[in-house]
Amino acid sequence: MRPLRYSINVTLDGCCHHEAGLPPDEESMHYWTAEMERADALLFGRVTYEMMQSAWRRPATGTWPDWMGEWQIPFAETIDQAKKYVVSSTLSGVDWNADLVRGDLGQAVERLKQEPGVGLWVGGVTLPLALADLGLIDEYEFLVQPVLAGQGPTLLAGLHERIQLELVDRHEFRSGAVALRYRPTRATA
Repeated sequence: MRPLRYSINVTLDGCCHHEAGLPPDEESMHYWTAEMERADALLFGRVTYEMMQSAWRRPATGTWPDWMGEWQIPFAETIDQAKKYVVSSTLSGVDWNADLVRGDLGQAVERLKQEPGVGLWVGGVTLPLALADLGLIDEYEFLVQPVLAGQGPTLLAGLHERIQLELVDRHEFRSGAVALRYRPTRATA
């Protein structure tokens, strides 16, 4: 069974809006590239899928945009080429190497986890909350940014039950950010 990993950038005060932390740098982009490469497929909700697609899909010209630095291209190529599953009740179809996931969320994700491979990766805010409530997340990874945002959506806000975690890995960045990886210590659903 492949594990489901939830990974996200978060500020010290728990804000998980994608613009609230520090701008990505070469070190963090290398880290996120390696994390994406640890997954057989990415799982997105509609909002995250559309946001990631608008930023990281290879243009039809085949040439990455001028705003993208050389150090961002490995991440862009990794996410662009990755298999994706999109959970949405409003989209009628998806592309960008993606399949639409509909129906019972728990059953659909359980089926994906049962497939052979090394893991699934989920990002975003709303979908991971639903998955955490269902007890389907096997690993939580937070890249904690040394910033206090003071506002914005917070990490797993509205979680129905407390989830006890144990620290399994820690990585410090030159920027002061810290990646913390946790696993649930008991069943959460």
